[in-house]
Amino acid sequence: RAMAQPDQTPRHICVEGWSAIGRWGGVRFSDFLKRIGADTDAKYVGFKCADDYYTSIDMATALHAQTLLALTWDGKVLPREYGFPMKLRMPTKLGYKNPKHIQAIFVSNTYSGGYWEDQGYNWFGGS
Repeated sequence: RAMAQPDQTPRHICVEGWSAIGRWGGVRFSDFLKRIGADTDAKYVGFKCADDYYTSIDMATALHAQTLLALTWDGKVLPREYGFPMKLRMPTKLGYKNPKHIQAIFVSNTYSGGYWEDQGYNWFGGS
């Protein structure tokens, strides 16, 4: 929380066909990964969440300038329904790729799958 926390107002696009715009605040995920000394030459970043959700993303997406480790929404502490204590917001990905209620983050060269991906959804889920 002591790191710089820019705001961004991206469109959230759901695979179900709806979208919404909101103001998210938090730490650029690339800054976070560098701060903790993560191996940014690895291929993937994986997430385990409190709601038994899990997913992984490619490192290029993790390092994208708009990928945000969100801690606030609309200027307030991230509400539970939006992913408290933290959510990864990636405007370049569909909603199902944006993990919330994050409990663990890991870096790996092995693709670890994801909740929706293991049920047939596209592993990349965006642009």
